[in-house]
Amino acid sequence: MDSYPRYQALDTLNSEGDEIGATGAEHLANALRVNKILCTLNLNDNEIGASGAKHLAYALRMNKTLTTLNLGGNEPGNFIGPLGAEDFADALRVNQTLTALNLEGNEMGDEGTKYLADALRVNNTLTRLDLSWNKIGIPGAKHLADVLRVNTTLTSLDLQNNRIGYAGAKHLANALQALTTLDLEMNAIHSPGAKYLANALLVNQTLTTLNLANNFIRDKGAKHLADVLRENQTLTTLVLGDNGIRVLGAKYLADALLVNTTLTTINLAGNYVGCEGVEQVANALQENQSLTTLNLEGNQIGDAGAEHLAHALRVNKTLTTLNLDYNEIGASGAEHLTNASQENRVRKAFPSFA
Repeated sequence: MDSYPRYQALDTLNSEGDEIGATGAEHLANALRVNKILCTLNLNDNEIGASGAKHLAYALRMNKTLTTLNLGGNEPGNFIGPLGAEDFADALRVNQTLTALNLEGNEMGDEGTKYLADALRVNNTLTRLDLSWNKIGIPGAKHLADVLRVNTTLTSLDLQNNRIGYAGAKHLANALQALTTLDLEMNAIHSPGAKYLANALLVNQTLTTLNLANNFIRDKGAKHLADVLRENQTLTTLVLGDNGIRVLGAKYLADALLVNTTLTTINLAGNYVGCEGVEQVANALQENQSLTTLNLEGNQIGDAGAEHLAHALRVNKTLTTLNLDYNEIGASGAEHLTNASQENRVRKAFPSFA
């Protein structure tokens, strides 16, 4: 990378899925020690293992230009693991340029998470950290929560598909200080976890994006979040897809939309709100003036539900994106929506009516 003229001005290198392995990672690490141009390096899906991670982490101690490093998606047998996490933690204690680190899918577990969390107590440059798919449990969530109470630099944390449960959600909820984006999709937090997070949002003034998709929060969890949406004035994006939310949960959220003036995006894909639930949402849309994106994909709303939404769209002038894929909408429902769209600037997304 540092030896050829064609690479000397390269500021972004994408080598995703190139099977460079630990040896390739070592060669790149050697180049990073002297390279003064490269800002973004994508090495996702490269089977670099703990050995390759060690070389790259050591290079980060000397490199002063790299700002984004992606090392996600290594296969079994070549995970970075806790050892690799420890090496990167050591590097983060001295590196002052890296702002985004992706370690998704590397089986670091609670042990590796602790190493990184400890490093974040002194690091003041990293703003985005992706630890999704890493088998992080309650202890790991606590390690992260403890450091979030003192770290004021990290703004985006992705913990998708880990094992933190509602106890882990409680730890994190009590530590929301500087985060603007938190992704907890697929963590089995259930309704108690939603309640802990909702309570935190009553006082939190920084979080703008919260992803709780696929967490089994159901109607009870939806109520906890809906209640806080009446008070919170910071959250702009809320993802609640695949949570078993039915008519009652839709009503709670719809009632919140009647008074909330901050939320611009809500994702309810893959729930069971049905025609009756979508009627509640449609009624709220006639009053709400802040929501711009609504995802109702896969909610069994049918033609009658589509008609309710069409009535709302004739009044609402704010919504611009509406996803109604896979809702059993036939020709009648499609006609209602098409006619309503002529009076509204919404962009529909329902190519499948079955």
